[in-house]
This record gives sequence, structure tokens and C-alpha cells, in this order.
Amino acid sequence: MSKISLRFLPHELQFHFEAGTSRGVLTKKKSYFVEVSDGNRVGIGEAGPLFGLSPEFQDDCLPAFVESLTPFQGIESFSDISELISEIPFEQPSFRFALETALLDLQKPFTNDFAKGSAAIPINGLIWMGTADFMREQIEQKLQQGYSCLKLKIGAIDFETELSLLKSIRARFSASELTLRVDANGAFSPAEAPFKLEKLAAYDLHSIEQPIKAGQPEEMKKLVAQQILPIALDEELIGMKDKSIASYINPDFIILKPSFVGGIQATRDWIDWASTNGKEWWITSALESNIGLQAIAQLTGDYEVKIPQGLGTGQLYTNNFSSGLSIKKGNISFDPTIPRESPFQNLSL
Repeated sequence: MSKISLRFLPHELQFHFEAGTSRGVLTKKKSYFVEVSDGNRVGIGEAGPLFGLSPEFQDDCLPAFVESLTPFQGIESFSDISELISEIPFEQPSFRFALETALLDLQKPFTNDFAKGSAAIPINGLIWMGTADFMREQIEQKLQQGYSCLKLKIGAIDFETELSLLKSIRARFSASELTLRVDANGAFSPAEAPFKLEKLAAYDLHSIEQPIKAGQPEEMKKLVAQQILPIALDEELIGMKDKSIASYINPDFIILKPSFVGGIQATRDWIDWASTNGKEWWITSALESNIGLQAIAQLTGDYEVKIPQGLGTGQLYTNNFSSGLSIKKGNISFDPTIPRESPFQNLSL
């Protein structure tokens, strides 16, 4: 194999709308790309650290991204990608994900039915926070598009308004007809969480993601133990190298964002943990472009998917990169005959 060469590029993704979360409103998001080449083949990876969540986030991550990956410039061969990735600090999970997916992309390793284009993956329709009217508009749109599972972000507007939205959905669709998830992004305090979960449980919800802020394992364990509403850990897994904490909390579900937990192999390790401990899981993107999303979706295709995944974020941006990914009736599919657009294609070598 020839020596590996790396190129780097930032790209600011623009949202179609103001995407509300309990941490604020998103209108744009910067991703950082690495292109890995051996002279004949090319692989591309994406790091998309998020403000307030990713430990490596800075207003401009490019210098740190380049510094972290530069030691791999010029390596002559690699037999164990996991060994290479382990040289990147665990505190830089999206950087690890970017290099790992670029090297895997170089090798074209995914051969599952999804990657071949012969199987689709069910996904949830994501409802962003906003005014009640905006959220109703999103709900109607997703229902018309054929989704059988909706995930509502909650915790930023009036709680009673959020409950009324859930009530209006349940008045039309039972739990057997439409699965409802909510994601609080840590918006509730430990003191108010039980009361709010009791209110939410009245609407036959599948689960609530991260009801209280991460880093409070004793409080989260107590909340899970009350069994008011099934709880999924999301942000809690960021930087969680020691899985004994997850075992201590004992959640009903875990949600896996590869660029939060440290990459592809790290995600596989969490799935192994879930299998060993009798937990269900689903995989979701962390607002990556179609570059990162394609890798995450193909990884998901390696597993028997039991519940809808969180892979519908590719349609968020006005300036995303074209790819073989498409969504129809609440399922994401992949067409390997459609070439993926490269962020680097207009750069001179």
C-alpha cells in the first residue's frame, strides 16, 4: 500500500429552518472533513462536534482536528483501524469517528443488505421545538409522509403546551398505530422530573430520552428505578469510558451517536454491552451531513434493527452533500449506484 495522505476541510451546514432544542436554536452547524487517500482510493470522514455536548467543541475546531489527525499523515499501511483510532484521545470522539470512517470508507467494508441497496431501515420522524403551531405543522408533515414513529423534542416551550400536543396526537392515533418518543435533552431538574414523567406517561409514550442532565448517575438511577416511563440514555454516554456507570444506572434503552461515543467500534462495543445486559438500543446521527450519516446508516445495517432508528437528519440542510440516501414512508434506504458528492471535489490537489 502506498503512503496515506490526508486533506482537511471545514464546511458550514445551513438549516432549512430554526431548529429548537432545550439548549437553544440552531440555524447552522460546522462540520470538519478529512479525506484519506492511498493514491488509488479515497475515503472521507466527518467530525461534527456540537456546542454544549461534544468535549472537543470550539468555535473553530479545524486547528485541533488537523493537529489530532496529522500524526497519521504518511503512514505506509494499517492492518488494525481500531489500534490507530485508539491513539486519538477519548476526549475527541468526533475526531476519532472522522478518521475511522474515512479509513473504513477507503476499504469499503460494509456489505450488508442496506449498503447493497436491498433493504431499508425504519426511522423516527423528528419534531423540533418551536411554537405550538410550528410543532403541529411538523407533526402533520411527518404523518403525511408515512412515519409510524415520531420523536418530539420537549423542554423549551411551556410544558402544558407540549402535553396538549401529545394529547392531540393520541386522540387520533393509539400507541399501536403510532409510536411516540420524547427527548428532553436534560431539560428537567431531578426534583421536577418524576412529576413531569407522570404527566407524560398518560400518553402511552415509548420512551423519554435524557430527562435530566448527564453526569448525575445517582439521580438518573433513582428516576429509572421508579419505572414511571421508559428512560433512554443519550448525552449520558458522552465520554463514558467505564460502562459500569451505565450498568449502575440500568436504563431501559441506550441511544448511540457514533461521534459522541467515540466511533464505529465504540458503537459496536456499546451494542455488545446492551446485548449482554438485555437492553434495547437505537443508533442516531449527531446532525452530521450525508457524509457521516451514510457511514452511520451503513453501520446500522450490520444489525437486526428491532425499533426505528434516528437517521432522518440528512434532510435538515440547504447545502448538504448529495448521496444515495433517501427517505420514503418512514424508512431510510441507500442506492449504491448514486455517487456520493465529495466536499473536496472542487479543491485543487
